[in-house]
Amino acid sequence: MSDLDYQASANVPIETPGMDMDRFRSMLFDTVGIGLAVIESAQFRILMHNAQFEAWFPDAAAGGEIIHALIQGFDVDAARLAIERGQSYRFEAQVKPRRRPVSLAVEVSPALGDCQGALLVQCQNISKIKELEYMIESYSKLIERQNRDLKKEKERVEKTLLNIMPQRVYDEWKEFGVSIPQRYDEASVLMLDFVGFTEMSVSRDPTKLISELNDIFTAFDRIVDQFGCERLKTMGDAYVAVSGLPEPNPDHASNIAKVALRMVRYLKRRNQTSQETWNCRIGMNTGPVIGSIVGLQKYVYDIFGPGVNLAARMEPLCGPMEILFCEDMYPYLQHEFHMTDLGEHEIRGFGTKRVFRLEESSTTARESHRLG
Repeated sequence: MSDLDYQASANVPIETPGMDMDRFRSMLFDTVGIGLAVIESAQFRILMHNAQFEAWFPDAAAGGEIIHALIQGFDVDAARLAIERGQSYRFEAQVKPRRRPVSLAVEVSPALGDCQGALLVQCQNISKIKELEYMIESYSKLIERQNRDLKKEKERVEKTLLNIMPQRVYDEWKEFGVSIPQRYDEASVLMLDFVGFTEMSVSRDPTKLISELNDIFTAFDRIVDQFGCERLKTMGDAYVAVSGLPEPNPDHASNIAKVALRMVRYLKRRNQTSQETWNCRIGMNTGPVIGSIVGLQKYVYDIFGPGVNLAARMEPLCGPMEILFCEDMYPYLQHEFHMTDLGEHEIRGFGTKRVFRLEESSTTARESHRLG
């Protein structure tokens, strides 16, 4: 057995020719990329440190510094408690050795080997990790903000679409991408416009005129909702409402008649305090209609058929604040409403028909007052 084999088997330290082990350990201590320091456990005073530690904490060069005086955020009580429990004390700190902030992960743990009773402080640069975390957080916030904006935009679009088509039609269109045209044999239609609106639009301030028109149409929307009807559309000063579609309703004629009476009553009350007088004409009719979404890029929900056309023919026959309908609607209203027979009139496209004017009775007036 050679001398070298004997030393190895007997655990005798092997002397390497020309190698100073203390100098080797010092070189290794200084060249590692982690900031290292050994501190005594009583006062946390620094006993030794490597070059990287001094680069981050230049004040350590003086020697004998207290560790928590160098590292901001070092909690002495928390460190003692962790060490007593046999655990490491960890926290994050930030330094600016060259005016550029460096994020450090600091760990304090019992030292090993010949440094009994001492503590080892390890400082690792985590700036890249923090930058990555910041980028991820910023990206997450951006995505969250975009999702909120997308949700708001979706709600805005949905609200807009619900203003131009009934809820059931919108649900079908949203789910399937199309809406099948539907025929409704029992539906009632109301068409309203204002007397002299063309002259008003020329002589009045346009901003104020449109503002008043918006107020009136908003009130009409509330009336339509109260009686379970649908505002179909507005065209200039024209307002179109329907009852009995897309959901069938056996009281469709009665409901649309109540809407018409309430609209007239609202305008009469409004005119008592308004500088401008708004007088409407309302034509109504009951009959079969077809409802469908029209258009490929600019969608609009509309209704077609004789029920719609006859309501449109009634409107021009009206005087200010009159509500007219013809004999086709009479059977639906004769037992519930007061009306005046205006005789037969020639209706373009429909021949001769008997026309009636809907009157507000004491009963409907009390009901309108009760509903506000």
